[in-house]
Order: sequence, then structure tokens, then C-alpha cells
Amino acid sequence: MIPRYSRPDMAQIWAPDNKFRIMLEIEILAAEAMERAGTIPAGVTRALRDRGRFDADRIDAIEREVKHDVVAFLTNVGEYVGPEARFMHQGMTSSDVLDTCLAVQLTQATDLLIAGTDELMAALRARAMEHRRTPCVGRSHGIHAEPTTFGLKLAGHYAEFARDRDRLRTARDEVATCAISGPVGTFASVDPMVEAHVARALGLRPEPVSTQVIPRDRHAAFFAALAIVAASLERLATEIRHLQRSEVREVEERFSEGQKGSSAMPHKRNPVLSENITGLARLVRAAVVPALENVALWHERDISHSSVERVIAPDATIALDFALHRAAGLMEGLLVYPAAMQANLDRLGGLVYSQRVLLALTQAGMSREAAYTAVQRIAMEVWRAGGTLLARLLDDGEIAAVLHRDALQELFDPVPYGRHVDLIFERVFGV
Repeated sequence: MIPRYSRPDMAQIWAPDNKFRIMLEIEILAAEAMERAGTIPAGVTRALRDRGRFDADRIDAIEREVKHDVVAFLTNVGEYVGPEARFMHQGMTSSDVLDTCLAVQLTQATDLLIAGTDELMAALRARAMEHRRTPCVGRSHGIHAEPTTFGLKLAGHYAEFARDRDRLRTARDEVATCAISGPVGTFASVDPMVEAHVARALGLRPEPVSTQVIPRDRHAAFFAALAIVAASLERLATEIRHLQRSEVREVEERFSEGQKGSSAMPHKRNPVLSENITGLARLVRAAVVPALENVALWHERDISHSSVERVIAPDATIALDFALHRAAGLMEGLLVYPAAMQANLDRLGGLVYSQRVLLALTQAGMSREAAYTAVQRIAMEVWRAGGTLLARLLDDGEIAAVLHRDALQELFDPVPYGRHVDLIFERVFGV
């Protein structure tokens, strides 16, 4: 991922030094278990801990010659360790190190993604509480439907990200497995207790059947979970983008001092953060199909998945991490305009109360079909010619014969639409 969309903590997880540090720790832990079992001489682990080093540039240089990344790594470490290095990697295969290393990196990355989700949820919760009863129009198909509150809108997004947080925890658990099972995964050349020791030390679980690689259905599930989080981010960003349109102007991204919205038009204040989140979400979702295609490897092992994961693992996690924190900052600084929300709620002359009129007519004795036809006829007059729904209802003889004037007027009170807000907030936030 390019630096523009990379946060340092997440980018560091995918830096070569972190990868080689984890690989070295795997080799040391494996040697420790083998030494305890007596399969390698005493003192090897101490030598690896004391003298085990690596140089990323030197590893790259060796790899250009040997055309094998793990061999290059082991060769470079051996240059520092000395004679004891011949006991490194006993009975192990490259995938044992690479797949276990990837598992550690993915768990590290997921911990940051969960923290980013928590930050966004905190911002959504604060703004939802602030606008718990701020009335605004609810829209279906982009068209005014019925009144709601801005707090309820945000509560819905909060609940979605709470589910996303659970998905991330499940995804973390899915990929937190270790494989130290040797060629084709039979443990013929390495004792299973080595795998158990390495897994325990790294906070992983032994993979039940690893063939020669950890099965890639785990990784496919991981990237699918990231894609769902990205989709949730895009849904939030899309809502902000629509509400910021000039014709709506119910909310607005904070515009900082000195910020410019356009190189040509000085008046522009664009939803650039939301648009950026939308674009990053597309990148994260793009990892899903390659991850699914990685599941079908040849027999016990091939490396067709390797090149894919070298791209999608860092790019998807870095992009999602950046998008989560960008969304949190967007929500913290979001400008909300209640007066504009009220104006939009009133814009169609009370048409948003049409269902209440329909229901009142049916309760007063009218058939649903007749009530719907009558209310729709009058509503379309307001839609085409303007005015208010209440005024036209009061002037309509068919309606007046069923509902008294005072009863009609009571139907245009927005308060009842918020009578269950507290119940919904209790469900979502527990308060």
C-alpha cells in the first residue's frame, strides 16, 4: 500500500524486519522444543537467542542468487550464529515458517483493526447520543418516507460496526493457527510437540491437518470479514455523501482552516473524506476473490497463493485500518445542521405523515383500499401543485366525512415518531 493510505503501526507489521523477526522467533522456539526433546544438541537455542540476527538487504541479495526466500533467510541468520546454525530448521519445511509467520502478522493486524473499529464505534455512539431526538426525514429509494431522528440513523451504523467487531474477532480466531508439520504435513521429520510448543508461545493453535500449508479457506474467511467491514464503512460514507449534497445540506464534513475544495471553484466544500473511504472500501473488497481462488491449491502444497497474499494481506489490512480511523475522525468532526433537517422534513408539505392519515381513516371505518386511494389522490395534488397535505385534507369532503378537523390536525404531530427511540437505544447501547 502506498504511504498516503498507510498508518505507521499497521505498515510496520508488514515491514520486512517484522516478518524476519517473527520467522527468527519461530526457528528459535522450534529449536527450543527440539533441544528439550534431545533431537538437537544442548546450547543451540542459546546460540540462536544470543547471536541470531538478520539483515534484510543481505537476505534480498542472497535470494537473488538462490531464488528461495526461506533459504536466503536461513543462510543470513547462519552467518551470524555460526556452527550451531546447522541445527536450525531441523525437519521443517518453508511453509512451516512462512504460514506460521503470516498467522502472527494477521493476528497483529486484526488487533489494530479491532482497535480502529472501537474508535469509530465510540465516535458514532457519542454523536448518536447527541442527536438522539434530532428530527430528520427518513428516506426510502432516496425519496422522503417518514420522520426519524439523526441519532437513530447513527445507532444503526453503530450496531452494524458492533457486528463487524465480532466478525473481526472471529476472523482473528480463524487464522490464528500454527503449522510445524514438515513436508506434506505428516510430522515424519518433526515431532508434533514442536508445533504445540511454537503455537503456545506465539498465542496460536496447532492446525489440525496442515498438509504442507495451512488450509486457505481460513484466509478466505478472513478477507471476507474484512470486506464486510469495508462495506459497512462505505454505507456510512455514502450516507454522509448524500446528506452533504447542496440540495440537502443536513450534515457536512468539517472544513479545516486553509482547506481548499477545488482548484477552480473557491466556494466548493466537498465530502472528500467520505469519498476516500468509499474508494478504499473497493480496494479491500477486491481481495476477496483472489483469497477465494487461493483455496484450491494442488495436492498437499503449491505456491500459487503466495504471490497473491504478499499483495492482499498488507494492502487490505493497511487500507481498512486507514479507512476505519478516517471514518472515526470524520464522525468526531461532523457538522450537523438540525435546522436544515427540519426544513427538509417540512419540504413536501406534510406528505411524510400520509401513512398516519391512511391508518386513521381505516380505524374510523374506511376500507384500506378506499383510504389509500383517497390519501394518494390528495397527496399527488400536493406533490404536483404544492401546498400542504393537511390543508387539502381539511378541504376534501370525502375525508371530512370520516375524520374530524381536530383529529386530522393531531396526525401531523412529529412527536409520536420518536416514542420508541429510547427502546431502540436501549437495545443498541444498553442505555
